[in-house]
Amino acid sequence: MAVHTAVPAPIDPAELAATLRPLGSAHILPRAAYADDRVLTWELERFFDATWVVLGRADAIAPGSQRAMRAGSEQVLLTRDAAGELRAFYDVCRHRGHELLAVGSESRKRAIRCPYHAWAYGLDGQLRAAPRFDGGSGFDPGQFGLLPMRMAVWHGWIFVNPDGEADPLDDYLGNLDELVSDWEPERLVAVERHDYEVAANWKLIVENYHECYHCPSIHPALCRVSPPDSSRDLEARGMFAGGPMLLMDHAETMSLDGRSLGQPLPRLDAQRLREVHYFGVFPNLLLSLHPDYVMTHRLEPLAAGRSRIECEWLFPAEAVERPRFSPRYAADFWDLTNREDWQACEAVQRGVRSRGFRPGPLAGRESTVYQFDTMVARGYLEGTVRPPEPVEAPTATR
Repeated sequence: MAVHTAVPAPIDPAELAATLRPLGSAHILPRAAYADDRVLTWELERFFDATWVVLGRADAIAPGSQRAMRAGSEQVLLTRDAAGELRAFYDVCRHRGHELLAVGSESRKRAIRCPYHAWAYGLDGQLRAAPRFDGGSGFDPGQFGLLPMRMAVWHGWIFVNPDGEADPLDDYLGNLDELVSDWEPERLVAVERHDYEVAANWKLIVENYHECYHCPSIHPALCRVSPPDSSRDLEARGMFAGGPMLLMDHAETMSLDGRSLGQPLPRLDAQRLREVHYFGVFPNLLLSLHPDYVMTHRLEPLAAGRSRIECEWLFPAEAVERPRFSPRYAADFWDLTNREDWQACEAVQRGVRSRGFRPGPLAGRESTVYQFDTMVARGYLEGTVRPPEPVEAPTATR
């Protein structure tokens, strides 16, 4: 990671000591981590602006279009010109700073036009017109193009680094590429998308994703196709944590009856055709790799106790092109599971706001939660985040 000025989070360091103990005696993060908007403001600057934030699939930005999105504390304007080149800009007019496009909006116009004084920019960011503007003889339109935001595309996903100071994305992700590449996500097509708004802190959603200790309690359908105690952590040499879980002997994939109505991804070996790999990429991508499809959750914090989640399902084009193909076998299963999870996360959020909340201990099967929480706790103390440290004991199972 790039070196940033150390500005600790607004949390009492003594409250983080229990999180940083060895697994077996460690506790979850303190209340303020989940319930204090001042902490979220700090996280947006240090965990989101200063790292690589995923915005979605590159092929969702069509030629000749523009889309405004939020990335950490910033607004980003994505464009793709008629030649197909994708760009990211700060969503700020160079005249008086008006936003160019409201977050969540899209446009298919050939020009980016500021709604305040009608300055217009090409999809390449160059200033094309400043109507009625008398800037004097020294005014040079070439000096007032939109400011680019640092961007990279990884296996078809757009990542941006809002403050421009993070290490290169490949270095940031470390060995994740070698763990993911055989699924060939760049070849897959996003066929289904569900948007959720959850009354829970973004970290509670990540923690929930990182363990299946809760699965026998709230996920009966999941437990019929995947043993909840079958997971293991893989070595992470980048900003992620996670690993595989097994499928039941009768199951081909994660669906309500275990059947796949798609087709296996061609580069997966026999072992990985019997597994589902779950990776949480810090800070806002949950990446779930199945034998026949890939599912993602993209997180966007809205407040300390509120998050937006975009869930997408990606399939190989050859499966999508088959007659009567439908993604519902995968999407219905995970929509059910998602809603069970969101209900649990919202209940935890209500609990952590209570005067009766005290951070509780983590079980050995919550080792990936431990990796995530210790990344966060060290980040709070050091002012920047770094890859998880290996878990030595007890045995790493979710």
